[in-house]
Amino acid sequence: MNTVTDVQNLDLGEMPAPLVFTDNAAKKVKELIEEEGSPDLKLRVFVSGGGCSGFQYGFTFEEEVNDDDTQVQKDTVTLLIDPMSLQYLMGAEIDYQDSLQGSQFVIRNPQATTTCGCGSSFSV
Repeated sequence: MNTVTDVQNLDLGEMPAPLVFTDNAAKKVKELIEEEGSPDLKLRVFVSGGGCSGFQYGFTFEEEVNDDDTQVQKDTVTLLIDPMSLQYLMGAEIDYQDSLQGSQFVIRNPQATTTCGCGSSFSV
């Protein structure tokens, strides 16, 4: 199991986080976990085949942590990423935005060469 703390909480000798989990995203995840009443929940972000651009992002809540998961901690929230998804999410930023178009988690991925209009599908 790989555990990485948020970039702001790193000691100089530690590796940087594989991706950025913003304060807004962590706050929203914390709210959702509190609404569920299950403090052991963690947010899993994953990449799967499909979508209009080849790959798509997905989110789910889980209590289980797999041995090969990478964990990114932000405050009291844990983000889980499986090894296959991690290779496509390295350097990405996971944010939560409230806008006129609605509220949603947003992934800004520097590895994505194209994205679809909905922002949940990409290609590399």
